[in-house]
Amino acid sequence: MQGIPPNSLAFRLIKDGLLDEQTAQEAASQAKSRQQAFISYLVQEKLVKSQQLASAISQDLGLPLLDLATFDLELIPAKFINEKLIRKHQLIPLMQKGKHLFIAAADPTNQAGLDEFKFNTGLTPQTILVEIDKLNTIIEQILTAQETAALGDLSDSALDQLAISSEDTDADNINPSEVDDAPIVRYVNKIVLDAINKNASDIHLEPYEKNYRIRYRIDGLLYTNANPPVNLSNRITARIKIMSQMDISERRVPQDGRFKMVLSKKRMIDFRVNSCPIVNGEKICMRILDPSNAILNVEKLGFDATQKEWFLKAINKPQGMVLVTGPTGSGKTITLYTALNLLNTEEINISSVEDPVEIHLEGINQVNIHPKAGLTFATALRSFLRQDPDVIMVGEIRDLETAEIAVKAAQTGHLVLSTLHTNSAAETLVRLTNMGVPNYNIATSVVLIIAQRLARKLCEHCKVKAIIPEPALLKEGFSAQEISDLTIYEPKGCEHCTNGYKGRVGLFEVLYVTETISNLILRGGNALDLLAAARSNGMLTLRESGLNKIRQGITSLAEINSVTTD
Repeated sequence: MQGIPPNSLAFRLIKDGLLDEQTAQEAASQAKSRQQAFISYLVQEKLVKSQQLASAISQDLGLPLLDLATFDLELIPAKFINEKLIRKHQLIPLMQKGKHLFIAAADPTNQAGLDEFKFNTGLTPQTILVEIDKLNTIIEQILTAQETAALGDLSDSALDQLAISSEDTDADNINPSEVDDAPIVRYVNKIVLDAINKNASDIHLEPYEKNYRIRYRIDGLLYTNANPPVNLSNRITARIKIMSQMDISERRVPQDGRFKMVLSKKRMIDFRVNSCPIVNGEKICMRILDPSNAILNVEKLGFDATQKEWFLKAINKPQGMVLVTGPTGSGKTITLYTALNLLNTEEINISSVEDPVEIHLEGINQVNIHPKAGLTFATALRSFLRQDPDVIMVGEIRDLETAEIAVKAAQTGHLVLSTLHTNSAAETLVRLTNMGVPNYNIATSVVLIIAQRLARKLCEHCKVKAIIPEPALLKEGFSAQEISDLTIYEPKGCEHCTNGYKGRVGLFEVLYVTETISNLILRGGNALDLLAAARSNGMLTLRESGLNKIRQGITSLAEINSVTTD
């Protein structure tokens, strides 16, 4: 092994058969040219799995390997969290014992990083070996949590200085000096930051005759957050319209706008804003698009085992159409982007067109529609087909023209992902027929349909066992055989949650188009026929998926009853 030091990690990996000599030399050279750690390069380029790499280092250096997934993050000492050092050296302090600081490291030979921690803390570093992918995940979680906590401590002057910019550079009818009121600026910024800290998805500002109400949507439900004086409503509305590059002189018709709030170098949040004239002024609704809340992990979506298998099988097909359906706010975008994240490799060309782009992913060519300029879903799709795509995502199929182009793309060697607004998976196939898409085109293009809802998850800190009579459980859909061993939980409420719930989980109805279902579509079968065929193939309805989440202790019966029907 010429040119590779015998005491190096590369030497060990070659010896263990995890790398060949040529690949190891090329990887070392590329990592050096990128000024990147050798370990990071290997995992990023998928040359060696993170677990294999950590195991090889453990054997080579005789160090025990810690599974970070089992470590309690609350034990991490906040006083030693230094973002600059952590990002520079990919090291993170786990705990202090006396004069020793135990530091998680994927590369225990990083002496420069250990020395810098020793200099900054005055403690003796002790290395704990961990897998690099889990280390990177923990680093992002901790730094994001630290950043979020810091937002709540912003002073009035800091609130004034928050960087806000519009996405619409064409608007030239706004004069910011018209609302040059520092208290109003601070108050609006505080409303927005408070919503971010509470993980709200929307902010509603509603003026009434004698009252002005500000509500946040948290985990799907609206909660009143503030009731400022009603005489401030016009000034608050004007400030938000200026931020969003709307026309503040126009109060008679609805308007749409957008702006970005830059919280730090690493975190920027988009806001989609709509104003609507009502009897007592203008109602403002702001949709918060926070990329840090989007966890694109198929394990976190909430699929059952069979549903996950069908989902992965469908998105790995070279062509066909995968449709996700459900009402607004049901998590369709997260499901689609989870698929894109799994497919996003150097070898695949992925393009998406949305209204607007909600999650920015490096490696995907994303397009915002602009109807006024003639950029619609259909025109973007036509352009994509001249761009040699492998995977195409269409934010929503709204009309026959878009549907026809998408179907044609799915039939000619492209994987197409999109959404529709229907109530169930079976109704989606009928909806396409009603839009004017011929049955034979549907049968030969659609591979998978997912209908979904979001249900609030019970707080793990305070959920309690529910006492429900057996007849009631039978009526809800549980079998007599399981009731004796069934434990159902209900919300209580504590400092960690909102009314006993924290976060949401997906409920899915996954219809895989088999040959039987395809033949049924060709014959013009209705939604009931398609539902019966899908259920005979093992499909769970949304209600059945919800009952499974109850059995697993994830959510409550009341919550499932609120988002599904029998």
